[in-house]
Amino acid sequence: MSFEFPFQDPDLPAEERIDDLLARLTLEEKIVCLSTNPTVPRLNLQGTGHVEGLHGLTLGGPGEWGRDHPVVTTVFPQAIGLAETWDPAVLKRVAAIEAIETRYAFQSPNYQRGALVVRAPNADLGRDPRWGRTEECYGEDAFFNATMACAFVKGLQGDDAKYWCTAALLKHFLANSNEEKRGSSSSDFDDALFREYYSLPFFRAITESGSRAFMAAYNKYNGVPCAVHPILKGIAVSEWGQDGIICTDGGAYKMLLTEHHYYPDKYEAAAACVRAGINQFLDDYKEGVTGAVERGLLSEAEIASSLRGVFRVMLRLGMLDPAERVPYARIGAAGEPEPWLSKAHGTAVREVTARSVVLLKNDAGLLPIAPSVKRIAVVGPFADRVHADWYGGTPPYVVTAIEGIRARAGADVELFTSSNNDTSELMHAARRAELVVILVGNHPTGEDGWAKSTQPSFGKEAIDRRSLTLETENLVQKVHKVNPNVVLVLVSSFPYAITWSQENVPAIVHLTHASQEFGSGLADVLFGDVDPGGRLVQTWPRALEDLPEMMDYDLRNGRTYMYSEKEPLYPFGFGLSYTRIEYRSATLADTRLELGGRLQLTITLENIGERRGDEVVQVYARFPASKLPRPKRKLCAFQRVTLEPGETRAVPIDVEARDLTHWDSQRQAFALEAGPLELLVARSAASVELSVAADIFS
Repeated sequence: MSFEFPFQDPDLPAEERIDDLLARLTLEEKIVCLSTNPTVPRLNLQGTGHVEGLHGLTLGGPGEWGRDHPVVTTVFPQAIGLAETWDPAVLKRVAAIEAIETRYAFQSPNYQRGALVVRAPNADLGRDPRWGRTEECYGEDAFFNATMACAFVKGLQGDDAKYWCTAALLKHFLANSNEEKRGSSSSDFDDALFREYYSLPFFRAITESGSRAFMAAYNKYNGVPCAVHPILKGIAVSEWGQDGIICTDGGAYKMLLTEHHYYPDKYEAAAACVRAGINQFLDDYKEGVTGAVERGLLSEAEIASSLRGVFRVMLRLGMLDPAERVPYARIGAAGEPEPWLSKAHGTAVREVTARSVVLLKNDAGLLPIAPSVKRIAVVGPFADRVHADWYGGTPPYVVTAIEGIRARAGADVELFTSSNNDTSELMHAARRAELVVILVGNHPTGEDGWAKSTQPSFGKEAIDRRSLTLETENLVQKVHKVNPNVVLVLVSSFPYAITWSQENVPAIVHLTHASQEFGSGLADVLFGDVDPGGRLVQTWPRALEDLPEMMDYDLRNGRTYMYSEKEPLYPFGFGLSYTRIEYRSATLADTRLELGGRLQLTITLENIGERRGDEVVQVYARFPASKLPRPKRKLCAFQRVTLEPGETRAVPIDVEARDLTHWDSQRQAFALEAGPLELLVARSAASVELSVAADIFS
C-alpha cells in the first residue's frame, strides 16, 4: 500500500511518523493542534477531541454534553458508587462497555458524534466529604483509588498490544478536592504526602495501566498553579514516562491571569503553559500563543516538541492509520445495532448497581424483605425518580425504585406509593403498609444553577457542601413515628451524618445516583436476590465538627481513617451482609519482606449463614516500631469474595512491598523501613478480625 505522506505509513516507527508530520505543519496549524482536536484538513489528518465518561459515555445529560443533539448512552452508577463495589473487575467491565459505545458513537455513519479521548477516571482523592465533586472520585484511600483507576484505564484503553479503543485522560492533577475558590486556592503539603497520597493514583495509572493523558488542575500546589507547575515535566514526564497529552482544565489558562494573578499578560501565561508541558488547551488560547511566538517568548520548535505527545495518543487510537489495521475501527459499522440498546449492556448496569449497594444497618432483620410481607410502601422524594449528575449522560430508559420494587414484589404484594411533597399522602401510605421503604438523599445537581444549591448538604462542581446534615431526615422521623418498620434508602453522592437514623431506624442501605437500572438493582438487594456486598469508600463522620478545616491538605491533622482520632458514624470499608462469614485463620508463606518482594497471605473464610453472601476482605498494614509519621493503619490489599452457605474457602491475597513503602525525601525514592510489620485482616478499617506478623528488611 502506498501513502501520500510518510506519517500515514503504519509500518514506520512512531517517532519517525511524528517527525514527518510536524515538519509538514505550518506554525498556524501547529497552534490549531494545541486545541483538544488536532485535525488538519490540508493534510487529510483527522484527529479526535474529548468526551466525558466517569460512569458511561456522556453525550447528553444535565451538563448538555451532547449540545443540541444528545445521544442516549448506557449510564452506570456514579463513580463513587462504582467504587463501592470494591471490585476492580467491575470497573474494568464498565469502562470497556463505555469504550465500545464511545467508538460506536464516533464512527457509526448514523452518529459520528463525540470523540475518543475520554476524560476519566477522576484520580483525585475524596479527602473531605464536603468536597462538591466527591461523587466523581473513588474515595479517600490512595491505594484503593489507584487500584480502581488502573482498572478503569485498562477497560477504556482495551487489551490490544498496539491500539487503544479509547484514551483515558485522568483528572485533575493535582490535589483538587475543594470547589470554593478552586481557581485561586493552593493545596499545600510535603513531598511525602505528594508521593504516598495525592499523586499515587496518577502515578499508578500512568506507570502500570498505561494512561498517556491527564488534565492539570485549576488550583495551585504549594503556591504554583498546576497548569504551569514543574511537576508536569519534572515528575509526570521525566520520572513516570507520561509522553502523551497534558491539557489544562476548562478555562484554567485564563485563570492564571484572572484568578491566580500569576502572569502580567496572556502571552507570558501561554508561553509558560507550553513550556511547562501543556499541549492541549481547554480555553481560548490562540491569541495568547500566537502573541507569545511573535514576542519571542515561545518558539515554533517548542510548540512542535510539545505536540509530539498529542500525536503519540492519536497514533495509539489509530487515527493516522488505515481502518483495516485498527481492530476497533470496525465498531459502529453500517448495520450494527446501537450498543446502548442491547440487553447485555442493560443487564451489566443492573448487576453493577446491585453490587454497589451498601447495607449500613439491619438490626431488626427487616431485610431481605420476606415473602410474607404483602403490603409495602415505597415513598420519599427519590421513590419515583432517577437523577442524572453533571457528568452523567442521557440513558435510553430508567427504572425507578417504585418500578423496580413493583416488578420484583409481584402481583400478590400491594404497593402504596408517594413521591411528591404531600406529607399527608406519604403518611397515609406508611400507615397502611407492613413495611416502609423511604428514599431520601441529595440532589446531584443541587436543584439550582451554576455554583448554587437549594440545600446546604448538596454539593457539585463549583460548590462545596456546607452541611453533612440530611435535611429530609425529619421526614424519616415522621414516617418512623407512624410505622417503625422502616427501611431507609439513602441515595447520595456523599457521606451524611445520619445519627438519628442510625440510632432509631431498623434498616439502612446506601447507593448512589444515576444508574438507569437504579430500581432493579435496589430491588435485587432489598428482596435478597443479591447479597449487599458493597462497602463504603469514605469515613462517614458523626458531625461536621469532627472534620479538620476544609483547606487543610495535611492528612496528618486528623483526616481520613489513617489519621482521624474521631469515632466515625461508619468507618472506611464498612458494610454488612445478609449472611455471616467468619474469619477462621490467616497465615503467611514467608514472614520476611524486602523491597521488590511480596508477602503471600492466605485467609480462610467460612460462610456460617444460610444464604449465599459476599465479604470484602481488607488487609491493613501497621508499623508498630516506625520512627516515621506513618498512618495508624493503611490499606494494602483487598478482595471481594462470594461464598455459598456452609462453604469454607482459603483466599490467597498478596501484599506487595511497594504498597508498604514510604517516600524517602533525602534519597528521592520510595523505600522500605526496616522493622516489624503487622498485617491486620479486617472487615473495615475499624473491625479487625485477625492479624499476622512479619519483618521488613530494607
